[in-house]
Amino acid sequence: MSAFDSSALGLPFGLGLNNLLAILAAALLVFVSGGVIYLSTVEWRDRRRRQQPVSSPGRSRR
Repeated sequence: MSAFDSSALGLPFGLGLNNLLAILAAALLVFVSGGVIYLSTVEWRDRRRRQQPVSSPGRSRR
């Protein structure tokens, strides 16, 4: 029996170590990609807001 056997590690559903690592890598890729998309969107909205002309101080914005 190998030290990296899925039964020795107690992994559920007969999940092998390679499959577990592939799933973790895919989850990490999705997480990082989501973070990049979120930060890009926030930066784009902030840049767009900063480029808008400033309204006069006497007028209230609703």
